[in-house]
Amino acid sequence: MNAQWAFKFAPVDLPGFGLPEDRLARIAARRAFVELKSSFMNAASEACGPTAELLRRKVRAADEALQLWGLRLALLAALPVDKEQSAQQRQALLRQLDSVFPEDRGPETGFVPL
Repeated sequence: MNAQWAFKFAPVDLPGFGLPEDRLARIAARRAFVELKSSFMNAASEACGPTAELLRRKVRAADEALQLWGLRLALLAALPVDKEQSAQQRQALLRQLDSVFPEDRGPETGFVPL
């Protein structure tokens, strides 16, 4: 009977689980997401128009980079075109998008992936 319990609760070896490279990759991915979300939050603070508050809430609620990716065009359209700070926010946002999604061949951003 003890052998049966020992078999059921034996530790399972998961390949690659907990290796330092995996932890570092997760940390790097999280850091990239936080930087991207920070850029989106800064840009959303400059947004104006009827959808600005909704965009701010959606950016705050996003917990994956793909959710932010889906908001990019609406957020870029909501940024005022006549303010210098908005132009800087737009450039910072596009730069962050290019660093997180380097293979995108969407609208021309003027930045080359590294």
